[in-house]
Amino acid sequence: MTATPAPRPARFLAVLSLLWVASLTPVLAATHPGQAELVREVARETGKSPQALNALLDGAKMQQGILDAISRPAEGKPWKDYRPIFLTDKRIDDGVAFYREHRALLDQIGRQYGVAPQYIVAIVGVETSYGGNTGKYKVLDALVTLGLYYPPRAKFFREQLKELLSLPDNHLAGPLDRLTGSYAGAQGWGQFMPTSIRDFAVDADQDGHIDLQNSLPDIFASVANYFVKHGWVTGGPVAARAQPDASATPPTVTDTSPKWPLEQLEAWGYAPLQPLSPAEPSSLQTLEGPNGPEYWFTFQNFYVITRYNRSPLYAMAVNQLAQAIAAGVGAAEAAR
Repeated sequence: MTATPAPRPARFLAVLSLLWVASLTPVLAATHPGQAELVREVARETGKSPQALNALLDGAKMQQGILDAISRPAEGKPWKDYRPIFLTDKRIDDGVAFYREHRALLDQIGRQYGVAPQYIVAIVGVETSYGGNTGKYKVLDALVTLGLYYPPRAKFFREQLKELLSLPDNHLAGPLDRLTGSYAGAQGWGQFMPTSIRDFAVDADQDGHIDLQNSLPDIFASVANYFVKHGWVTGGPVAARAQPDASATPPTVTDTSPKWPLEQLEAWGYAPLQPLSPAEPSSLQTLEGPNGPEYWFTFQNFYVITRYNRSPLYAMAVNQLAQAIAAGVGAAEAAR
């Protein structure tokens, strides 16, 4: 039997009813490109609620200022312009005062990890001016912007965003949607990225919570642990000036890893200006100083600092700030 078509007014009302119901159904489109797949991955691997993850990401904003900032990093400057940013009288004096104020804790952590305390101080000095400037950007905004809207480094920053969403709450200094940090998504006094929090951050005060914003034991121990896990050599050299002779043959240097014994670099025409072991594994960095090229032997501990930030300029700034702080502390103690 053939069904009798509904009268035209009835069909019209049925369509209106369907449209009205559809208008009440929430739109499930993702706020950011790639959000749906990211949420599926995190939910599958951690058991976290997809609805909660989506709520976090929906609240994050792409920020053009972050894209602008990453396009002009300080490491793009020559050494003669980079050094004055970090080796100021104020930063050195503040570092000396900071070390002296927290000396008992810094020395204890230095002994525990085998890392000279002045290097822990120099890291937080270069990164955040001893905790005075930990960053103004929401970490979630920064990593959404760079992980989902910045193709040149999307792979790296998407990994960081995924890890941020995956970290347990007791590994963060506060609610995830309120955390602030650098334009690159680093947080805390030592500016740890999420994967570094996962792999290297330490609950040194043993309160069941890793807090890189408010716990000095956690902050100092996490920096020291980062160094140790990347191969820090207790008591080892970091960098030393080299003097080339007229016939010096520059080696091909592609990174900061120590590739040659120091005696090989000497054979190529580079003389150390201080006593060093001829067998010390080393490399050579040439920096553009204010008075022309500067030649530096660099060693394993210099390489370790570049695991924190891969720029040789950064590692040299940390090294020189650490030396200046140690000298200032020594002078202050001698004058007592």
